[in-house]
Amino acid sequence: MSPKIKKKGNQINIKEQPDLKNIKKKTIEEYDYPIFCFKYLNDTSYKDCVDVTFFIRYLNRLQKLSELGWAEIRKSTPHSFGMEKIPIHKIKPVLPSILTPEVTSLHVLRATGGNHPFVGLQNSKVFQVFFIEANFGDIYNH
Repeated sequence: MSPKIKKKGNQINIKEQPDLKNIKKKTIEEYDYPIFCFKYLNDTSYKDCVDVTFFIRYLNRLQKLSELGWAEIRKSTPHSFGMEKIPIHKIKPVLPSILTPEVTSLHVLRATGGNHPFVGLQNSKVFQVFFIEANFGDIYNH
C-alpha cells in the first residue's frame, strides 16, 4: 500500500494507509440502501436544463433516498419518497437496449421535492437510472 502524502508549504507529512486486507467487506446484498447507476442514462430531458438548482435538488434527493433505504422507500407514498411502476409503452424516448422483452414496466421515483420524476429499473439494491425528467412531459405524459 502506498503512503498518503500531504504537503503544507515546504513540509511534507506522510500518513500510512490502513491495510485493506483487515477491513471487512460487505456484499451489495448486505446493504439496505439504493445504489444508483447511471450507465444507461438517456439525456433526453435534462440535457437542455439550465436550472442549476434542479440538479442540486436531485443530488439532495438521491442522498435522502440512500439514507432512507429500500424498506422506507417501499413504505412511502409515490409522490413523496416512494416508488411506483409505469408501463414501458408510456415512455416516450427510446428505451435502453439493456432491457429484455420480459420487462414490461419501469420504476419511477421523484427527482426533486416536486413531481419531476426519474425513471429506471430496480435490480436488487441497484437502481439503474434511465431518464431524469427536467421538463414535465419529456419522458411520459402526466
